[in-house]
Amino acid sequence: MTDAVGSIDMPDADESAESKKKSRKGGKRGKKGPLARLALFYRQIIAELRKVVWPTRSQLSTYTTVVIVFVVIMIGLVTVIDYGFQEAVKYVFG
Repeated sequence: MTDAVGSIDMPDADESAESKKKSRKGGKRGKKGPLARLALFYRQIIAELRKVVWPTRSQLSTYTTVVIVFVVIMIGLVTVIDYGFQEAVKYVFG
């Protein structure tokens, strides 16, 4: 059984062929040159950096102090563990 457009069992072949041919080529970015895309990229970077909440000088010094103290503690811990393993290996292997 058919209607005015075509067969009920099969989709219209012309419509599926047209939809396959109309593929997008990059959208808005495809029409710009490489320098315009590079400029857009840098503008977006600057816009994102403006959204960042930068720490104050006192917060920055506090964070830096905390990191340095943590690193010194970890260095001491690893040194003690390393020394313990060294002594254990000397004891076992002579």
